[in-house]
Amino acid sequence: MILEKRIPLRYWLKEIKWDLLIVSVFSIIIYFFKLYIINLEIPISIGAFLGTAIALLLSFKLSQSYDRWWEARKIWGAIVNDSRTFVIQLKQFCKESDQGTIKTMAYRQIGWCYALGQYLRRQPMMDPLENFISEDELLVVKGKKHIPLTLLDHNAQSVRSLYKANSINDFQQIQLDRTLLNLTASMGMAERIKNTVFPRTYRNVLHFFIYIFLLLLSLALESVYGFLEVPILILISIPFFMLEKIAFVIQDPFENKPTDTAMTSIARAIEINIKELLEEEELPEPTKDNGYYIM
Repeated sequence: MILEKRIPLRYWLKEIKWDLLIVSVFSIIIYFFKLYIINLEIPISIGAFLGTAIALLLSFKLSQSYDRWWEARKIWGAIVNDSRTFVIQLKQFCKESDQGTIKTMAYRQIGWCYALGQYLRRQPMMDPLENFISEDELLVVKGKKHIPLTLLDHNAQSVRSLYKANSINDFQQIQLDRTLLNLTASMGMAERIKNTVFPRTYRNVLHFFIYIFLLLLSLALESVYGFLEVPILILISIPFFMLEKIAFVIQDPFENKPTDTAMTSIARAIEINIKELLEEEELPEPTKDNGYYIM
């Protein structure tokens, strides 16, 4: 997640460097074409009209992309709340003799948060789990395709075992099951965002028309003195390519990029909260930022 800090210029230039290079090349070619071959008199109003239309499309695309990113952040906000609620319910509902089971389930919930983040980013999930579940359980989940779902299922089985042992009553079991249901729903919503791609053709068409706009504008720039029209065209292209790129990178919030939802940081915050609820003294440090973003 991008932080409210000064973002280095190299980050933005890296994102749009190839587009700027292409614009530079074809603007230089058109400049010499008009200078030595033929000067096509294209009204600048055509380029201005197309630029206005593209600006509206960029605004719409940026809004849609931000909605996806914000929905992902709300989902992880719900995961934070439900993870805390789950452990608080366990502490309040269970008997003093069940402290070991409470700790096991609480640590499994921490591991689930880390595993879900790794699962959404398509990264290995086993390493974060080694500190939160037993070796026997590690062997069980290792062979599963959907490890976060398996961990939730294990916590559901533990709730059932507590009920059978008369450690919790009917109402308390329903409340714990409801919290697990909320966690499962949040996981499903995050997977829906991950697996629903933004139409690639929409981006390609918009990208293509940005180039058409710049091409027409370069042909219409006659009042600019000499070679100055080339750097002016490049400067005009920067905000268009920048906004298009921003919309592109934030539309997928689980891709292990600086614009991601900060799932690792959120999971660490959940770990700290849960360990505090368990009254443990050794707490991990919050995740440190990487300069201008945090993962």
